[in-house]
Amino acid sequence: MQEDKRKYNKGHKGSGRKSRSEEQKLIENLTPMNPKALEALKKGIDGGEQWAVKLFFEYFYGKPQQKIDITSNEESINLPVTKFFNVKD
Repeated sequence: MQEDKRKYNKGHKGSGRKSRSEEQKLIENLTPMNPKALEALKKGIDGGEQWAVKLFFEYFYGKPQQKIDITSNEESINLPVTKFFNVKD
């Protein structure tokens, strides 16, 4: 049996989510570019650029639900039925 190594995922420097102060610093650094970024998006939309239209709709309306069809070569996968029961002490 193989050892579960998930507990070692955060063992290196820089792993995990950035701290709140790091995120705030990044936001402060990017804020001056906000008007330029919005203008570039506007130009892309005005020019009919597909990437710009897609980006706008995904942020404005949210991404559409993704449906995953679980099949194998157009055949359904049959899974065994698992029954759970309550065991009293």
